[in-house]
Amino acid sequence: MKTPATLQRVLAGLMVPAALALCCQSAVAAPKAAEIVRHKIPGSDFPIALAVTVPPTATLHFVSGQVPAIVDSSAAPDSIAAFGDTRTQSETVLKKIKEILQGMKLDMPDVIKMTVYLVGDPAKGGKADTRGFMEAYTQHFGGSQTSLPARAVVQVAALSNPGWLVEIEVLAAKK
Repeated sequence: MKTPATLQRVLAGLMVPAALALCCQSAVAAPKAAEIVRHKIPGSDFPIALAVTVPPTATLHFVSGQVPAIVDSSAAPDSIAAFGDTRTQSETVLKKIKEILQGMKLDMPDVIKMTVYLVGDPAKGGKADTRGFMEAYTQHFGGSQTSLPARAVVQVAALSNPGWLVEIEVLAAKK
C-alpha cells in the first residue's frame, strides 16, 4: 500500500502534464477571430494559392462535382458538340458552381479548394486543354479577385458522359 506522501507525488506527477496540456490547448485555440488565410506562391502571379489556412470558426461547404450544361441541343446528348470545347464546358461548370454557392449565401471568393478533372480532348490529340480551362477559370479567379483557392487539375481517362471534358468540385469556407 502506498503512503499518503507517495500518493501525493504520483498525483502531482499526473496533474502537471494535464495542466500543461490544458494551457497549451487554450493557447492554440485562442485565435478564434482568425481569418481564412491564402498563402501566395512565392515569386509567382499564377492564380492559385499555395495553401489555404482555415480557422476552426469557419464553416466548410463541400460542393459535389459539377458537369457541363448542354450548349447545343441539336447535337447528340453524349457528344462533345452538345457540351462544347473545354473552355465552354469550364465556363458552364463554373457558372453552375457560382449559382450553387449563391444559393448557399456564398460566392466564388469563398472557394478555398478546387479539384478539376479534365478529359483529353480528341481535337487536341488526346491532351487535356488546360489553356481552355484557364481561360474560363481566370474569369472568376485572379486579377481583381484575390481570394484564390488551392487547386489541383488532373487529366482523367473519361467521365460518365462521353461528351463531358470537364468536372469540377469545390470546397468553400466562410467565417
